[in-house]
Amino acid sequence: MKLIYGIKDKPKYGQIVLFALQQLLAIMAATIAVPAVINSICGTALTASAALFGAGCGTIVYLLFTKSSSPVFLGSSFAFIGSMCSAFGGAASMAAGYWGLIIGALMAGLVYVVLAVVIKFCGVKWIDRLMPPVIIGPTVAIIGLSLAGNAVGDLMSSGAGGGSPYAALICGLVTLAVTMLVSTYGKKSMKLVPFIIGILAGYFVATVFYILGKLFNPALIVIDYSAFKGCGLIALPDFSFLLGKGGLKQVNGAYLVTLFSAYVPVAFVVFAEHLADHKNLSSIVGVNLLEEPGLTRTLLGDGIGSIVGTFFGGCPNTTYGESIACVAITRNASTVSIWGAAFACIIFSLIAPLVAFLETIPSCVMGGVCVALYGFIAVSGFKMLQGVDLNKNRNLFVASIIFITGVGGMVVTFGAVEIRTVACALILGILANLMLSGEKEEKDEQ
Repeated sequence: MKLIYGIKDKPKYGQIVLFALQQLLAIMAATIAVPAVINSICGTALTASAALFGAGCGTIVYLLFTKSSSPVFLGSSFAFIGSMCSAFGGAASMAAGYWGLIIGALMAGLVYVVLAVVIKFCGVKWIDRLMPPVIIGPTVAIIGLSLAGNAVGDLMSSGAGGGSPYAALICGLVTLAVTMLVSTYGKKSMKLVPFIIGILAGYFVATVFYILGKLFNPALIVIDYSAFKGCGLIALPDFSFLLGKGGLKQVNGAYLVTLFSAYVPVAFVVFAEHLADHKNLSSIVGVNLLEEPGLTRTLLGDGIGSIVGTFFGGCPNTTYGESIACVAITRNASTVSIWGAAFACIIFSLIAPLVAFLETIPSCVMGGVCVALYGFIAVSGFKMLQGVDLNKNRNLFVASIIFITGVGGMVVTFGAVEIRTVACALILGILANLMLSGEKEEKDEQ
């Protein structure tokens, strides 16, 4: 892919602001969704602003470890939702549970550190043999396809507005249409920020519907502005270490064992997703990120960044496919943009009206954006299969298993440990590839 801005290129200052905001908007929905899910399940007090602050800090750590050579943003990880629930389910008090989030993330981060050390001394060639394109391609595609239901659900969701799903659908489709048109026909400067323009267009339509809904028909209301009420100007997020004040005294040996069993196995699963994301990003930017800056550095950045992010926001972080898709669609791989997005996350989390604005963006508008983002992730995976010979039974079976178990939504649970869809598909693909590795090349008979 021909990039407009390479990894080390530095856009103009005005462009950096727009690129940073675009990355922020691309990762925002998922980043603030994780604490919302945990709150609904466990009755906790994690906040969107703290999650944004933690994601920004975690991304800065990642960029430092990778020497600003890997253009991807770190956001709240859905893979650890089950682990986070275990932290509160096994705690003697709610405060201990908040410290459990931090201790669990520390355990998971140490898994990354250990893997980074192993790779430092053993290299990455064994990983290429273990996960060739016939495995990585379908896995990347599944990352996008497994999120398709979320995108479509958001596209027709009126959210807190309570309006008609058809009104929501119109807003979402306007967002998607404007994003596509700008990305395809817009001027060079506009092609770099299609998501910002698309979201603003969808937000405008939702606002018009809100006015019409108040005057004529409430079914048109798909946006809720209540987040602006009494929000003030500056607000310090409720960091997880503050929420857990005094709770460290509640932590005991049995609780630590619970955390270990909940977090460490999931860390190995997320490691596989880390590989898939970086191979996908490598194909987009034209640089093998497993060699430069190197898998050791990306793992350290991801692991330590996740610990830092949890300390502030409560949610372990991970590299985001939405961020990678944003790089691919805009063809802007400048890590300066990622730096800008990280600082924008921190700044936004401290300014109450900005956080309120992000929270008022309707689900249907974000759904319109996510249709494009998740679809692009899936297509990136399909592109990786172009060089794979699917006439060979081995490759055909491996790809088929990954696609069917992935699209089918396979999830396996062992106690507090949940192996989610993408990880299940990847693990079965690896096992199938190893099982069929003895296939011999057939010679053409004259």
